[in-house]
Amino acid sequence: MPTTLPIERHHTGKRMSDIVVFRPAGERIAWLAGQVAADPAADITAQTRSVLAQIDALLAEIGSDKTQILSATIYLPDIKDFPLMNAVWDAWVPQGHTPARATVEAKLASPAYRIEIQIVAAAPAALPTDR
Repeated sequence: MPTTLPIERHHTGKRMSDIVVFRPAGERIAWLAGQVAADPAADITAQTRSVLAQIDALLAEIGSDKTQILSATIYLPDIKDFPLMNAVWDAWVPQGHTPARATVEAKLASPAYRIEIQIVAAAPAALPTDR
């Protein structure tokens, strides 16, 4: 579990924070590339779970976790998937640590993908020693 980093959250709601401020003092900021589901044939619920699991794994690799996410940009090719995606997101995101977030309707690299998520997160200054 990473140490507590200097992250301020303002207007924090159930799903997102309106403002997330990071005050680095030697820590790192990580920009994750857009993540898509491992199985593009899956439905929106399974694809969302897959993408969030990938995000968890990538953050763990740098000694961070979802409580350190500063912002998330979610791309949906069909905005009708918004409620189903939100149900999975809401179960995943830790309350009190909701990031700044935007969701947009956009075409993705393949029509089979139902979701893509891009993350910016804080990470401790040093990588975990157990790598």
